[in-house]
Amino acid sequence: MRLTSLADYAVVTMSAAARHAPGARLSATSLAGETGVPLPTVQKLMGHLARAGLLTSARGGGGGFLLARPADGISLAEIVEAIEGPIAMTKCVDGHPHDCELHGSCLSKPHLQAVNAVVRGALAGVSLASISGNIQ
Repeated sequence: MRLTSLADYAVVTMSAAARHAPGARLSATSLAGETGVPLPTVQKLMGHLARAGLLTSARGGGGGFLLARPADGISLAEIVEAIEGPIAMTKCVDGHPHDCELHGSCLSKPHLQAVNAVVRGALAGVSLASISGNIQ
């Protein structure tokens, strides 16, 4: 399993945001400069992260983005899911109908669901504070 570049960049961008003082308003430009992630990518990510409720935004002269919750209350799973959608190791665990030819006879499906739950649980157990070095 490998994260897409966008999910990886989201973790990097959120980690940079978490290293700022609580309540600090951040711009996509400043986060792009801090992280080396291209500005258009940071702008796209911040939109996704805001829609997922991980960032809040304010318009105007004092505008910008800030973490919606303290960094210790945001998990790695939430960041990944904001970009990738629900964590699903295989198609059969995503909860949607699919075209797998083995769907009716697959004996692995119940085990794959358990593995998926463990992977998601592991990501949910890692806080943004811990990966940003900003343990509170």
